[in-house]
Amino acid sequence: MKLPTPLLSLGLALSILGTSLVSAQVDNIKMMIPAATGGGWDQTGRNLATAMQASGAVKTVAFENKGGAAGTIGLAQFVNNAKGDPNAVMIGGQVMVGGIILNKSAVNLSQVTPLGRLTTEYLVIVVPPNSPIKNMKDLAERIKTNPGAVPIAGGSAGGTDHQLAGILGGLVGVEPGKVNYVPFAGGGEAQNAILGGHVQAAISGVGEFGEQVKAGKLRAIAVSGPKAIDGIPSLTEQGFDVVFGNWRGIFAAPGISKEQRDNLIAVLKKSIDTPQWKATLERLGWTSVPLFGDEFESFLKADTVRSEKIVSTLALKK
Repeated sequence: MKLPTPLLSLGLALSILGTSLVSAQVDNIKMMIPAATGGGWDQTGRNLATAMQASGAVKTVAFENKGGAAGTIGLAQFVNNAKGDPNAVMIGGQVMVGGIILNKSAVNLSQVTPLGRLTTEYLVIVVPPNSPIKNMKDLAERIKTNPGAVPIAGGSAGGTDHQLAGILGGLVGVEPGKVNYVPFAGGGEAQNAILGGHVQAAISGVGEFGEQVKAGKLRAIAVSGPKAIDGIPSLTEQGFDVVFGNWRGIFAAPGISKEQRDNLIAVLKKSIDTPQWKATLERLGWTSVPLFGDEFESFLKADTVRSEKIVSTLALKK
């Protein structure tokens, strides 16, 4: 039977639309976390996986942690092994952008498929609970007097933790490269360093040190946000003119199709709308700053240029 013209047009339109609809469904995700367990990327990946499964968009998630060199070791493995795999994703963020620049990495984020920026997190500076360092001015005075005698732990060289340490050195008249920054593969290892008394201070995301601060195992002296967080005074409130955040996001494999990318973005959007993800943001003190697909790719290019300038200015580039 011949369809009336309007119905024929509608049927054709639905048929065409059906070829481009995304399913918001990926049964099995393989997630590369290019850092050691316990840090911000690990927290992001594992909490996102919980939200993905809670959303019903994903059945299972398999993790692989591959830390080192600000994530560039895991990035290289992802680029080389995951090409064309529509089920493979990788966590990353601003730390990796700085690490690529510092390490003159043979691989970079232009070789993967940007899916979405998820969060930004301000950094916290902590000291042992019995430290004579009571506030940021105390720490700054020690750095100014003898920077080599004040080891400060944080994530990978060139990342946000390192950049903030260098910026603070510059603010008190110390050449940023002379700040005694001790890099670790992830926030978990930096946490162990300060809990073990091997460094005088440490820098990491608010969420990474949050439980230890609440338990009294560490004492927070400053945050890098524009205002106090959970009663911790900001750097600006203590006379240090700097606001500094650390974004985190997720990437797909190289060489996937636009339809496969858009399907993963649909999964991501569905996942971050769950109560589980929203509870994660609240619990870890993360700020949601979602940006997807082409817009995220444009942001990434601009952030790379900005980070190049910071790393070069701070004399951190090898």
